[in-house]
Amino acid sequence: MTKLFHIKQKMWSLGGKFYIKDSENNSHYEVAGSFLEIPKRYTITDMNGNMVSQITKRLWTFLPKFDVELADGRQFVIIKDWSFFKPKYRIENLGMVVKGDIWSMNFSLFLHDQLVATISEEWFKLTSTYNVEVFDDNYSDLVISLVIAIDRVKEETAAASSSASH
Repeated sequence: MTKLFHIKQKMWSLGGKFYIKDSENNSHYEVAGSFLEIPKRYTITDMNGNMVSQITKRLWTFLPKFDVELADGRQFVIIKDWSFFKPKYRIENLGMVVKGDIWSMNFSLFLHDQLVATISEEWFKLTSTYNVEVFDDNYSDLVISLVIAIDRVKEETAAASSSASH
């Protein structure tokens, strides 16, 4: 069964807390970032308060790197690779094939040539806004966790670029 999710972050939130909603505007997930905690950590829970995943920024890395651990024990890592022109990302241990452009958040996920999800970013919004279509509900937690982790890597990169230019 296909599920549509809409991810829109709040403009101002100290810990980075926001909800992920479905196409009917019902909340399905809550994302909460740690406040003044090192390393920075994001926890995704369902609406019953059960942990779905935890995303942790690794310390002491030259480029942003985030570990993602799902409640069922699956783990993967998102790493921003060094490049001259266009940002490049690497996802290790995901177990899926990514086709498309991760940087512009316009990509699809495949498992054994079967389409699992499509992710697209809405442009010209004040905050990060994504549309996520998951074709197999068994992968909803993983896909949502992946999108949030990539968004966090992008935010870290933008923040580092901004502070370096000042």
